[in-house]
Order: sequence, then C-alpha cells, then structure tokens
Amino acid sequence: MSLPLEGLSAVVTGAGRGLGRAEALELARLGAAVVVNDYGQPGRDGSGQASAGPAEQVAAEIRAQGGRALAHTGDVADFQQARELVQLAVAEFGKLDILVNNAGILRDRMVFSMTEDEWDSVIRVHLKGHFNTTRFAAAHWRERSKAAGGEEVYGRIVNTSSEAFLAGSAGQPNYAAAKGGIVGLTTSTALALAKYGVTANAICPRARTRMTEDVFAGFQLPDEGLDPLSPGHVAPLVGYLAAPAAARINGQLLVVHGGMVAIVERPRVRAKFDSKQETFTYDELDALLTPHYAGLPPGETFAAAEVLGLKRG
Repeated sequence: MSLPLEGLSAVVTGAGRGLGRAEALELARLGAAVVVNDYGQPGRDGSGQASAGPAEQVAAEIRAQGGRALAHTGDVADFQQARELVQLAVAEFGKLDILVNNAGILRDRMVFSMTEDEWDSVIRVHLKGHFNTTRFAAAHWRERSKAAGGEEVYGRIVNTSSEAFLAGSAGQPNYAAAKGGIVGLTTSTALALAKYGVTANAICPRARTRMTEDVFAGFQLPDEGLDPLSPGHVAPLVGYLAAPAAARINGQLLVVHGGMVAIVERPRVRAKFDSKQETFTYDELDALLTPHYAGLPPGETFAAAEVLGLKRG
C-alpha cells in the first residue's frame, strides 16, 4: 500500500525547529521528499548568526528514517533566495508539489512603543516570506500546466497564520497584522491557482515552541502522554492538507491544537442598517449604532473568537 504523499516533493520553511520540524517529519513519514529550509538564527527575534545546523539536523533525521531530504539555509524573506529554494526542490526532485510556509520571528511590543524596525522585520519575514515562496511555487505550477496543454497539475500550499490575528494580541501588532495578511494572501492565491489544480489553505496552530515559550510558560507538561501543546498535534493536519484527499479544501482557515481542529468561517454580516434618507447623518448613526454596541463587551471582534473561545496565541 502506497503512502499518501509518495512520489511528491515538499518545501517546508522554518523547519529547523518546533512546528516546521514536526511538519517536515510528518510529510516525510507520509512519503514526501522534503527540502528543509531554515535560516538557522538562534534568536526567536531573528537575531544571531545564521547557521546551517538546524536545517541539516532535521534533513539528516529524515534520511536516517529512510526518507529523502536536503537542507536549504536561505532567507525566505529575500526574493532571490526564495527563488533559489523553489529551484532547488525542482532540480533535486524534478518538481515541487507541496509548499508549507512556517518561517517567522517575533519582536513583541505594544503599538505605542514599537519601533519601525520591529514592525518592518516581522512583516518582512512572515508576510513577505510567505509571498516570496508562494510566488515562485505558483509560477512553477503555472508553467507545468501550460507545458501539459493546460491540464491540471498537483500543488498544495499550507500557510501559517495565528490566533493573534483572529482574537487579537495586544503586544503583537506587527505579528497580528502579518498573520492577518497571510490569510488574505492565502484566499487570493486559492482563487488564482484553483484552475491549475493547486489549493492554498491557512492554519492557526497553537503549540509549545521557541516562539511561544513565554505565552505557555505557565502550562506544565503532563506527567505522561503527549503534551496538549506539542507540535505533534499540528503536523497531521498539515500532512492531510498536503495530500490528494484534501483536493476539495481550498481557501480555508483552520485552527488546530491539542487534538482539535476547527474550521473558521469567513466574517459574516452581524447586523445591517439602512438610512431613511439619501445618506446617513451623524444623529441617525448615533441612534442606530450606539444602542447596538451598548450591550457588547469592550473589544469584541470576530464571531469566530466567540464560538471557539479563542485566547491570545
């Protein structure tokens, strides 16, 4: 019996540690050949000397288990290096089938204290990094489709958003904005590439990693069994979304953690008001909207946050 991803190749960014590592190992376990990308900087804020060590270690781990893997240590937020990452997968494995965007950094600060560099660096790594790899993977799939006379090819993109975008995160305006942008990028990409046989989806994972060590510092590890915050809870969903079985899932946002997967609806109209004149006046809006919001708790935003009981993450 063949494995679900047998004969397919994948790129996983930020795969030297944490979620990316778990995802790369899962894709390999399901049969995919994997390019393990990680810039290798020791600081979760993107600081420190870049190193090939983390990516090489995960690639070696996959090979030791009988899989095919190689390491790439380029910066996905650099346009040319992202191009080279996709080209490496194509050159080594003949084609690229799966792209998992996971690379990211944190530079947390309240919005009134955040520096321009703290904003730019997080947007660059998360949002531009997702765009760069997506751009070159999409071009590869489009070219393959054209070469095949317009026939559909196989392509899967799994992007990494966050509950910080869904439910808010007061000390992470840069991170929350980047993760919201990734959802917009995902839905646009899903529409653009569907005709080529490519799907694009986003996940909001909750896991104990180097990136979230402060958030989950108070959550103790269980005495036995799998940690509810283990990246191991997230990786199977990524493997599934990368597989042929998920062909009908496109442009979706899914929250995943601790043995739970939730499908998030797109924002819906909660209430609608029509002006009795040609256009609204201030007094009319005051009479309609002030009573409507009077009974809601401060800061209430998306219905998804209410339904799922989401916390910052």
